[in-house]
Amino acid sequence: MDISSLDISNFLPHRDPMLMVTSVFEIDENSVSTKFQILEDCVFLKEGRLSETGLIENAAQAASGIVGQSFFEKDDLEGTGNKLVGYISAIKKVEIFDLPKVGETIITKAKLLSRFDTGKVTMCSLEAQTFLAEKLIVSSTMNFLIHEV
Repeated sequence: MDISSLDISNFLPHRDPMLMVTSVFEIDENSVSTKFQILEDCVFLKEGRLSETGLIENAAQAASGIVGQSFFEKDDLEGTGNKLVGYISAIKKVEIFDLPKVGETIITKAKLLSRFDTGKVTMCSLEAQTFLAEKLIVSSTMNFLIHEV
């Protein structure tokens, strides 16, 4: 199965209007690449552009998939094997260079910097970069807590 055809909402706890990832291009145990199309009904719009808060939420949702996938079986293509909750525990760095407009599509690439598992809770640090076409518009580093519910 082509990973881009997976329904990402099966693997993230978010639902519209808070779902900030449209699809996943690539994912492995250390990195992910995602796409998000900015639509008119997005709750994070400000004057026709995706707000800073929306960009941070997009980066967080994209990045959390790296660690979150390890809580599911490889053949669980429907995301029924587990329920996760994730929290941003710290935003260590965020630089925002531009705000994309309604109708544009952003690409977010994230990589795992560190991971520590303590039973059912995982603490991790991830770095994400968001692009509009080839232009870097966001660079961030965040810490997360992810656990099963």
